Amino acid sequence: MKKSAVLLVAALANVLFLQAALAEDAKPALVPLPSVDDFTRGEDGWGFGLGLGVEYESAYEGADEFGFEINPAGAAQWRRGDDVFYWAGEALGWRGLRSDSWLFEAAVALDEGREEGDSDDGRLDGLGDADEGFEVVLQARRALDADWRYWLDGRVVTGDSGNLGLFGVGRRFGDRIDGTGSDLALVAVYHDSDRAMRDFGIDAGQSAASGLDETALSGGFRSIGLNYNYRKYVDENWQVFGEALLERYGSDVADSPITRKNFEAEVGIGFIYVF
Repeated sequence: MKKSAVLLVAALANVLFLQAALAEDAKPALVPLPSVDDFTRGEDGWGFGLGLGVEYESAYEGADEFGFEINPAGAAQWRRGDDVFYWAGEALGWRGLRSDSWLFEAAVALDEGREEGDSDDGRLDGLGDADEGFEVVLQARRALDADWRYWLDGRVVTGDSGNLGLFGVGRRFGDRIDGTGSDLALVAVYHDSDRAMRDFGIDAGQSAASGLDETALSGGFRSIGLNYNYRKYVDENWQVFGEALLERYGSDVADSPITRKNFEAEVGIGFIYVF
């Protein structure tokens, strides 16, 4: 065998060995889903991630105005076995893995509401501000196979402004177990009458002040959406992430005068430094 061929075989063997070593070094996340961030590197104790994200999104739910927004990203997490407690910006919560196939989560988060000033074009003038407040989020995911390639998802969001129910199915792409790769979820969203009126309804007083038709909404189907998440380590500490969301409203919501578009869209990208 010629010397050049021997060197080529050796180089290929080196690459394969390096890839195998990196795969072995990958620390398991609580669950290997990019949509569930885990900065603990598979170990008990503290994990921290700190970064920034840039989002291009609808100005408010149902808006025909879009804009950029810069937000902090990351979380402080503390892991013990199959339980992770976390503080992530405006949310404080816990998630736990049970029987390797059930992921439960409970959190208290801030609902930012809506302000008239969210519309630069004055689309919300006269509707008043929807007060911000805290809400409780309860979630359960059920893996349909051993490696979380497919899963079912159920979530309830409840607070002073009403209730949401979300039910979905997801698919994970990639083979790493450290929470990187990508995943895609299809989600159906339901709301009660309080939440529907808060987000898309117009009462008599708001109608008189805004000139928009009075609109009463009851609870039921709100929307169906697609949510895509991407996460990748670019070196030992830096992580790049991305998200894209498209939510298409049902007919009752789409017919509201508040809804200038029958969909909500968002795309974002950012970087996180994992300590």
